[in-house]
Amino acid sequence: MINDIATGTGSLLINLKCPGCGAEYDASLTNTFCTNDACKSTLFAQYDLSQPLDKAILKDRPANMWRYRELLPVIDPENIVTMGEGFTPILPIQNLRHFTEGNEVFWKNEAGNPTGSFKARGIGMAVSKAKELGIQTIATPTAGNAGGALAAYAARAGVKAVVYMPKLTPQVFKDECRLYGAQLVEVDGNIADCGKLVAEGAEEKGWFQISTLKEPYRLEGKKTMGFEIAEQFNWQLPDVVFYPTGGGTGLIGIWKAFDELEQIGWIGSKRPRMVAVQSESCNGIVTAFNGGHSNAEFVDGGFTIANGLRVPKSYADKVILKVLRDSKGIALSVSDSEMSAAVKEIARHEGVLMAPEGAALWQAYKKLKSSGWIQPGETIVLVNTGSGYKYLENIEI
Repeated sequence: MINDIATGTGSLLINLKCPGCGAEYDASLTNTFCTNDACKSTLFAQYDLSQPLDKAILKDRPANMWRYRELLPVIDPENIVTMGEGFTPILPIQNLRHFTEGNEVFWKNEAGNPTGSFKARGIGMAVSKAKELGIQTIATPTAGNAGGALAAYAARAGVKAVVYMPKLTPQVFKDECRLYGAQLVEVDGNIADCGKLVAEGAEEKGWFQISTLKEPYRLEGKKTMGFEIAEQFNWQLPDVVFYPTGGGTGLIGIWKAFDELEQIGWIGSKRPRMVAVQSESCNGIVTAFNGGHSNAEFVDGGFTIANGLRVPKSYADKVILKVLRDSKGIALSVSDSEMSAAVKEIARHEGVLMAPEGAALWQAYKKLKSSGWIQPGETIVLVNTGSGYKYLENIEI
């Protein structure tokens, strides 16, 4: 049902490569990040992009992220663990057009994915590849949505999930993990503290950890947002893409997708300017970008209503900053009060209840529009990463 190729998915996967030092790794083996002590970068899946591919291959394929199977890492279709994730809608701003005059502004709305967020893409891909590699226990630190997604996809795959989550996370995320049968550990700290405990458990108990960008395949699931944006805009990329940036996997993945699409000839060389939006509570990328630095400092100002943005330091900060600069993009931060106001404004005027992370983009867009950074005639995509229903505990009505 996933595809009609009897011998496999048709994946063009070759190997894994470190973008930092250039080391290559065998993709048929279990890998995490670069083992070079001076590097330890995220590994990127590499594909044979010299193979001729026609866009016509997409015709009649299911409208989910697996339609791009040649450029995804799972080899055997029997290992694909799916619940229909991907191919989320592009929604135009309709009733708030007095803010968007002179621009076409769209939401890429990830709220309809399984478990209510974009995490279904990355986790679905990572669990599928873990199944292919024979892994039996998968562990992750999470600010909320990734934990629920792992619990669900692990249940469907028949593997064990271990989730470490900050105690301050809204109860719905904890209940979700337990309902799916995951082993949930609540931590008195932030996601970085959870990550340390997951790493210790992985070393001691042999778990496979899928911490953000510390394994290669969550990135491959997230990059499908870039494939979809290109396809949904008839292979003409928008001028600007806004992305809520905690760990930053999606921002990096979207950029990787555009590069791969150009190499197979499906798009040209035009690229959107990428905008990373952070919470004022954890704005290390913003500070590093504005300061001209190549890496970000650890910044944790405490609680934010956007759980997914409470990431004190992304593992791939150097890559995020490079994408922003290569794209001639920008980084900016938004306060909790601004996010809360945006959630309400969008819900009341557009009929969409967004996660605070996504709502932050609306405020960021308005700031850049009023400053003149957004130019007349430009097409803008704002990526709403999840449903606001899970965040009601954080939002004052």
